[in-house]
Amino acid sequence: MKLNLIKTSDFIFRTKLFRIYDMELPFLEHIEELRQRIFQLTSIFISVIILVFINVKTLVELLEKPVSVVKFIQLSPGEYLVSTIKIAIYTGLLICVPIILSQIICFIFPGLTLREKKFILPLILISFALFTLSINFSYSILIPAALKFFIQYSENVIEPLWSFDQYLDFTLLIFYSTSLAFQIPIFQLILGLTGIVSGKKMLSLWKYVVLGSTIIGAILTPSTDPITQLCLSSAIFILYLIGSIILFIYQNIAL
Repeated sequence: MKLNLIKTSDFIFRTKLFRIYDMELPFLEHIEELRQRIFQLTSIFISVIILVFINVKTLVELLEKPVSVVKFIQLSPGEYLVSTIKIAIYTGLLICVPIILSQIICFIFPGLTLREKKFILPLILISFALFTLSINFSYSILIPAALKFFIQYSENVIEPLWSFDQYLDFTLLIFYSTSLAFQIPIFQLILGLTGIVSGKKMLSLWKYVVLGSTIIGAILTPSTDPITQLCLSSAIFILYLIGSIILFIYQNIAL
């Protein structure tokens, strides 16, 4: 009788052990999948950086294009080398953004609910579109406007000789601040879809947004000229209105 009890308890223990193992196996598979995706992204990122660094002179010419009248200098022997490495890294990151987003979607998509699957892909696509738009807006409008102001202000007084590394930091700061500001509609849609704030309420706050966008534009703009701040604050206000109108239409018409 005791022998049968021992065998029965041993069987139950092994059965529970196998169940625990079966429960942990999918988790281990997810960890392995995550490790493989990180390894793939790292390999692609490094490869892109190397390719960009080989052809970095083309990017340098594009960055210098908005200020063709300015002569760039390097203040230390390795300054230009450090600048080209920065360009390669940030450009590689920019190129890899769609790949990173696609890998994130592929990894988390099976675990999402139907409602989450319905909204997450459009939000990611809109976010990427706004990010691309912000880069074009910075390069074609903000940076030329700021540099034109500085050049005209010192015209016939000081010869423009700029450090390329400082110029690169200036442009990168504009790119980053503008990219962050252009994600405002995404935050609005998230707040609206989660039921925290309605589109109607957002539209009613437009007077406060005018003041807020002016303050944000002044903070995010690295230059002190009013033209660049006005361009960025206007873009922030327009994006806020677009996000509010889209959310209002969805909450009152689409539903």
